[in-house]
Amino acid sequence: MSDLITVEIPLGERSYNVVIGPEALMTVSPLVAEMMQRGRAIIVTDEIIARHHLAGVKSLLTAQGLQVETITMPPGETSKSFAGLEGVVSRLLDLNVDRNETIIALGGGVIGDLAGFAAAVTKRGINFIQIPTTLLSQVDSSVGGKTGINTGHGKNFVGAFHQPRMVIADLGLLTTLPDRELLSGYAEIIKAALIDDAQLFDSLEKIGVQVFDSRALAQAIAAAVAFKARIVAEDEQERGRRALLNLGHTFGHAFEAEAPKDVVRHGEAVAAGMALAFDYSVHLGVCPAEDAQRVRAHLDDIGLPSAAGKLAHTQWDARRLVARMRDDKKNQDGRITLILARGIGNAYIETNVDEGDLVAFLETKLK
Repeated sequence: MSDLITVEIPLGERSYNVVIGPEALMTVSPLVAEMMQRGRAIIVTDEIIARHHLAGVKSLLTAQGLQVETITMPPGETSKSFAGLEGVVSRLLDLNVDRNETIIALGGGVIGDLAGFAAAVTKRGINFIQIPTTLLSQVDSSVGGKTGINTGHGKNFVGAFHQPRMVIADLGLLTTLPDRELLSGYAEIIKAALIDDAQLFDSLEKIGVQVFDSRALAQAIAAAVAFKARIVAEDEQERGRRALLNLGHTFGHAFEAEAPKDVVRHGEAVAAGMALAFDYSVHLGVCPAEDAQRVRAHLDDIGLPSAAGKLAHTQWDARRLVARMRDDKKNQDGRITLILARGIGNAYIETNVDEGDLVAFLETKLK
């Protein structure tokens, strides 16, 4: 694996590796085969990923002597539901899945979350491997063990912490992604830098759009994953410091909830949310204005929205957004919690947000 980058997620007996690079899956397929106790691989995927990548993945696994079964779901967030969970679990039980078996999540964040949660609850827990097929899922959702489904009350309100046995971030799987999806994933790399790695942000500023070249992208993914590994090792179940990983997400989830379905990508909403988090930090007097300006400038340079008005949907109401933010899972005692920053690479958790001040601030930013 000399051409690959391996990052360990250090969780004692549940530690695992994230393997990053071109042809990562081909290189580690013998290790994958060793994890398949009954000589078969059960792949959970969606219809779009199946068209693009399933044949190639099956070929690699059958070359290792494995029998391959597939569970194919409709694409999109609608599968990440109680009905979708029941469908995956029922199919696993139809296949008489063994508690010693390891299933494979082949897809983006929706499939990773859904298949991971199905693995967590089927027969009280079976193993799974993440093979993320989007940059967003390679950098973020496939790492750290968060699994779950959406409900009418919000995204990811039902779930479990269930760590994978391995994450295989094969850059070859990203070649079918449109530019907009790549940019959405890149927002999570910026997020890692803004939270706790000022040097990474410096390098991202300098390299600009060339970050999407293969070698540079692998290194950027590895840096972001290594940062997340440190956070997860300290606070696996998000009781404290891991909440920092939600920089931009409280604003971003509100944008997603208020926009028409599928109009605003998650990474785009998070990008605008990170810019707002820095602007609000400046408003509170805790962050230098030049740092917020650098954040907006880099988002603009890379092609991500640096303000709410630059999202695909632009009709926002400050009070409605704050009402959405009030439902965020991080909130405590009925008060909004925000991830703010004292500067680039120095994020912190603010649990004492003044809602009236936040509404007034947003009204100035949404004009």
